[in-house]
Amino acid sequence: MTVPELKKEQLLEKANSLPMSPGVYIMKAKDGKVIYVGKSRKLKNRVSQYFQNSGKNEKTQQMVNRVDTFDYILCDTEMEALTLENTLIKQFTPKYNIRLKDAKSYPYIKVTGEEYPRLIMTRQRQGDKGHYYGPYSGVARVYAVINVLRKSFGLPNCNRQFPKEIGRGRPCIYYQMKQCCGLCIGQISKEEYLRRITLAEEVLKGRSTDAVRELKEKMMQASEEERYEAAAECRDAIRALEGLVEKQKVVGSPRDNQDYYALVAQDAFACLSVMRVRSGAVIEKADFPLAPDVLIDSETLSSFLISLYREKENIPPEIYISYPLEEADIEMISAYLSRLSDRKTKVRVPDRGEKKTMCDMVAENASEKIRQMCRETEKDDGVLVELAQLLQLEVVPERMEAYDISNYGSENKTGGMIVYEKGRFQKADYRLFKIRDVQDIDDYASMRETLRRRLKYLTEEDGLKTNHSLQTWPDLLLIDGGKTHVAAVKEVLEEYHLDIPVFGMAKDEYHKTRVLCTDREEISIAAEQGIFRLIYRIQEEVHRFTISSMRQAKGRTMQHSSLEKIPGIGPAKAKKILHGFSSLSAIKKASPEEMVQKANVSLRDAQTVYDYYHQNEDKEI
Repeated sequence: MTVPELKKEQLLEKANSLPMSPGVYIMKAKDGKVIYVGKSRKLKNRVSQYFQNSGKNEKTQQMVNRVDTFDYILCDTEMEALTLENTLIKQFTPKYNIRLKDAKSYPYIKVTGEEYPRLIMTRQRQGDKGHYYGPYSGVARVYAVINVLRKSFGLPNCNRQFPKEIGRGRPCIYYQMKQCCGLCIGQISKEEYLRRITLAEEVLKGRSTDAVRELKEKMMQASEEERYEAAAECRDAIRALEGLVEKQKVVGSPRDNQDYYALVAQDAFACLSVMRVRSGAVIEKADFPLAPDVLIDSETLSSFLISLYREKENIPPEIYISYPLEEADIEMISAYLSRLSDRKTKVRVPDRGEKKTMCDMVAENASEKIRQMCRETEKDDGVLVELAQLLQLEVVPERMEAYDISNYGSENKTGGMIVYEKGRFQKADYRLFKIRDVQDIDDYASMRETLRRRLKYLTEEDGLKTNHSLQTWPDLLLIDGGKTHVAAVKEVLEEYHLDIPVFGMAKDEYHKTRVLCTDREEISIAAEQGIFRLIYRIQEEVHRFTISSMRQAKGRTMQHSSLEKIPGIGPAKAKKILHGFSSLSAIKKASPEEMVQKANVSLRDAQTVYDYYHQNEDKEI
């Protein structure tokens, strides 16, 4: 659907009325969804360019064709506009902006902001007192670094809460193996513990040379004082850190602290890669594949680069990029990062010498990532072509939706939907339908209700009211079940006058996917290894999603509703009681006195709970 010429003229007229001042503009589609956020030094010039008839590439034109209206926010400075733009991109995650993945993507190492800080792996960056390092390219890399730091500096590897649990209980086996400093038994002071955390952070900042030198001085001093055990601990720590450094490729002098970026775009694929150099060694390489429909220009690349530096600990004094940015954007990024890190940071585009060679190396990494994505896509496309031929489909299925029903008693029935699109599970599109109208355990009726509630969004009337992926037409429906399940779904398709291929995924007695079936026949996939693996993955994923989501919801419902049914026990008191015990069964076994002690409730409330769960004991005996 394109923007009518009248609408485009109206938008251009509105854009021409904007002031020539810094600000942020927010493009919205007809359903009200934010599809693009941008900033500009001169709002009028920038926004009006979108609605003129020339000078736009294909991706920009696709975005403009979906714009129904736009809002804008004036800012005092361009720096203020940049900050606001990044905030809005994180808030709305617009379709056409380059952005980091969701919270369950790139891992970070977090040094918590507690009184006794800990090193943990996290995928969520919060506005707390903790320090974040990364993002790293994989979880394995994060845990490898954390383990080296823990062993090197004797940091705890347990979940004890300090200082609350200092002096309580016996030390664990890591202390006996001399891999932990024994904080839990008060073996070291708070000052010494914080000193070790500081050393660990120095390593995370890329200054491992300083940490090794300090450990060597400490080892020599301990040796001279004939504290040989302490000297041995320092020696082991030095070896562990040097082993970590040995795995890093040395590419510069010990004074070099730089980040190198390269952008490569080929056909429908694009990838932004980064190589982080600290103390002359490459400490991390990361690839950021970009969605096919995002806009790739100086403005969006600048915003994305800023989004990678959310903590000043990550910002080096020099950043080199191999893709063209406008000079004004380069100056703005440099100024913004300098202010964030409290020291001068310079962004440069090298055209010769060692820095250009490093950027070329990063570009080759990005190209290799694209080649890998191409191979995976070609492989998936080949399997999908085979699937279309086997099932005699009119088109190769680009978007497949799979459904499963899960029952936990007659009161808890759930329909799950997952989406496999463009060779990947699109978890943001997963949906869970709580069955409302089916009273008994009836999988067929539950499946019909699930499909009715999903398919209604394909009608134009309902589709225009929604703001999610259910508006997208599926090429193939896969149902966890056999012929009867398929027949139930076909009834719903006929109700909505929709013609969408639907097949059941039937398992054998060993719970392995055996056939795909219609409501009349079965099609064996046992000999088609590519198809078999794909269908097996889809069936396992929809089962996992539906079961796990239902159990989580059921667990919350059972615990809270059971307690809250007790007269005089509301949500607040139920929460206190649950917090004091490990499970609902533990509450049922507790005496009123124990409930008072552990849950900090009144004896009257404790007696009420006790009587509720024990009132029928005599009858049962």
